[in-house]
Amino acid sequence: MPELDDVFIDKAIAALDGAESELAAGRYDNVANRCYYACFQAAIAALEASGVRPSSGAKGRWTHEGVQEQFAGILINRRKRYPGRLRDVLSSVSLTRVRADYSRDRVSDVQARRALRRSREFVEAIRNG
Repeated sequence: MPELDDVFIDKAIAALDGAESELAAGRYDNVANRCYYACFQAAIAALEASGVRPSSGAKGRWTHEGVQEQFAGILINRRKRYPGRLRDVLSSVSLTRVRADYSRDRVSDVQARRALRRSREFVEAIRNG
């Protein structure tokens, strides 16, 4: 397994730590936000470690849609580097984050705990290869 970029993994772990702190404080919308970014940063680390770069249309930058598509499409479906159970984690926590950040709906305790559990599993799977 290629070596992961410490910067992106460090960011992912910091975001998970933030999600834990927000959960303890009962700020469930913030948990959703931090969980998504933990997964997003970890997915970037995994993509870069595998030699995958942002699509040419993204002008050399990682986009949210691009990371989701490339992680599932290349690293799970094509190369089988990560288990299929991780395929929808990034998109699922993304939907929870969008609801938390952009709608009048609030994330519940149960939804926040589920997002945190799945995000932890996602980040750990990438850290452990």
